Amino acid sequence: MKRRTYLAATVAALALTAGSNAAQSEELTLCWAAWDPANALVELSKEFEAQSRHTMRFEFVPWPNFADRMLNELNSGGRLCDLLIGDSQWIGGGAENGHYVKLNDFFEEAGISMDDFAPATVYAYSTWPKGTPNYYALPAMGDANGWFYRKDWFSRPELQEAFQAEYGRPLAEPTTQRELMEVAKFFQGREIDGQTVYGVSIFTERGSEGITMGATGALYAWGFKYENEPGSYDMVGAVNSPEAIEALEFYKELYECCTPPGYTNAYMEQSLDAFKSGQVAMAMNWFAFFPGLYADPNVGGDKIDFFVNPPQNVAASTLGGQGISVVSYSQKQDAALEYIAWFAQPEVQAKWWALGGYSAHNSVLNDPGFVESQPFAGDFLEAMAGVQDFWQEPTYAELLLAMQERLHNYIVADQGTAQEALDLLIEDWTEVFEDDGKL
Repeated sequence: MKRRTYLAATVAALALTAGSNAAQSEELTLCWAAWDPANALVELSKEFEAQSRHTMRFEFVPWPNFADRMLNELNSGGRLCDLLIGDSQWIGGGAENGHYVKLNDFFEEAGISMDDFAPATVYAYSTWPKGTPNYYALPAMGDANGWFYRKDWFSRPELQEAFQAEYGRPLAEPTTQRELMEVAKFFQGREIDGQTVYGVSIFTERGSEGITMGATGALYAWGFKYENEPGSYDMVGAVNSPEAIEALEFYKELYECCTPPGYTNAYMEQSLDAFKSGQVAMAMNWFAFFPGLYADPNVGGDKIDFFVNPPQNVAASTLGGQGISVVSYSQKQDAALEYIAWFAQPEVQAKWWALGGYSAHNSVLNDPGFVESQPFAGDFLEAMAGVQDFWQEPTYAELLLAMQERLHNYIVADQGTAQEALDLLIEDWTEVFEDDGKL
């Protein structure tokens, strides 16, 4: 953290706070998904209320309905939300459709530098067009899809011996996707403490974004790309590359061999439930849930450990997380900007991490004690160094709907081949981009 920037941000925030004392107090509504980090933000925001005299109201929507509810709100010009922590894929639509306030001038006036945040989060959560210095959000919640496992099961001598005999190596955190499959197969149907357990819980949900977020964990690890050249929309040979086909076949096999029975429509909650109930040895989910898992009295503490999405051809993880934006339809934009100025301060970001939020601020991530601050902190840093995201185009909803359908039909409904699924996906996406004037 540069001292000059720190001082500028702090002074600007205090100035804004002082200004608010003379201005009318507002009730700000912050909209986000309903999950553990949202509860942490409620606690954190009490400090803002005490300092600013504004009050905070929160509108948290369950994940399966979050995108539909919030995008409908934005597209209708609704004034429910003054501040919105929206998914990374929304940034293109938020910018091009005028839903989000462009923040460049405000950042400059408030002394907020994007150089103070992790580059991957600035690129993914804040910029549109991608990678340009046009900012429509402040990185608010870094996140990626990761893994956790029953450390207490892995350490059992009889299981160590059996795994060594079968695979010729110790039973340990998998270092490749193929190793993950082997560990999952080892546990599938095994009896532990009188209960039949299964290998993994992965994302298979069709209705929102689940199976896409899960399967891309394999696709990215095999080197999947959306385009042959960024910005070209040239997808043939990239989306349906031999590596992409192999990765999709892998994910289907992992679903078929190693998930609990009836696991056909599972996302975040189902994955958590399968792990917490002792059904599975390993599970995928967002890092956002890891603090709660570690604190769980039944499966947390010394019974659990975490690992980053294993590479296959490359090291890569599916990006989660969000930036915080000021909604252009809000009539309380000045107060909303005060909130962002307050939230951007390094000391507030440190409290955000301590409460269970995932700060993207370099002063937190680069702190010498960060890696040891939580058992999953080092994995989080490693994951964020290799995150990849879905299309962030204004037409992302149509693009996502197509991928959900093609992947679920192939992986869960057992229709066609991986090659056919990806070929048809290119046709779907081509039609979307043609309708949008991009092709």
